[in-house]
Amino acid sequence: MIDRRKFLVGWAAAGFATPAVADRISDWLRDTRWVNPPPAGQLPVGVSHHSYQSKSLGKEVGYTIYLTPDYARSPGQRYPVIYNLHGAGGDELHGFEEARVLESGIRSGKLPRMIQVMPNGGKGTYYKDSRDGKWPAETMIMREVIPLIDSTYRTIANREGRAIEGFSMGGRGSTRLAIKYPDMFCSLFNQAGNVPHTANDFDPSKPDVYPNFYLGTDKARYEENDVFLLLKKNLAKIKDRLRIQVWCGTADAGHIATVREFHQALREVAIDHTYMEIEGLAHKRVEMVAQFADIWFDYHVESFRRSGALSS
Repeated sequence: MIDRRKFLVGWAAAGFATPAVADRISDWLRDTRWVNPPPAGQLPVGVSHHSYQSKSLGKEVGYTIYLTPDYARSPGQRYPVIYNLHGAGGDELHGFEEARVLESGIRSGKLPRMIQVMPNGGKGTYYKDSRDGKWPAETMIMREVIPLIDSTYRTIANREGRAIEGFSMGGRGSTRLAIKYPDMFCSLFNQAGNVPHTANDFDPSKPDVYPNFYLGTDKARYEENDVFLLLKKNLAKIKDRLRIQVWCGTADAGHIATVREFHQALREVAIDHTYMEIEGLAHKRVEMVAQFADIWFDYHVESFRRSGALSS
């Protein structure tokens, strides 16, 4: 059995184009369960589990959602939304530490009332659409989940009222989606998510390794999924519309290198952003949340206030 932490560290050191990486991602994809009913007592206060029929996938897909304590008794109120994307191997039963922090902050009066959505994006999709259409993860998030949430719940249904975030694969996916669709979000929080040069991984001579087996032989697909190229393409809109925060632990050997490179790329194009390296922290989401619970949502809150979604 592969030790997941050692595997991920080795993955980053060796690069993505290896048979071991391809095998592991294939395993994650095959192991994906799209609806995962929570065991009794697992869901935190304010969190509920639901599913929707995905047209692109052709299956029911689960999601969990946190609603504020006053949601049911405030029918005229609309709320900003934070989309929290899970890491590799995860599903919709994630983000509960963050939901507990949000619930506590709202009840104490420290945080404004907000909604948090935790969708199932597939265990190893990295929130990209696969070449064969079997794993339409980007389409599911952008064209199905977000419209579903806006039509089902009382959200502020525009860029000004949406933030996106995630840890590890979720941080990587949320970063790419925010940079690719700057008209959709006002705030991004990348939590130890790799930011690779996807276009550089294009290699038709290695169709069985990642990302070639997932994205195929059309180089345009790699360029469309490369954050650094998307950053240049959408630079004006990103500067004008998207606030960016990036955190990573200094002991996170599998992720810190590309996170630093992304930070430098933002600096080179003069995008104002918040960047923090957490001394001694490895790739540990729960520890990151616990260590910074008092300020965990402050960046998104400020983004919503600057956008006008929240009053100051």
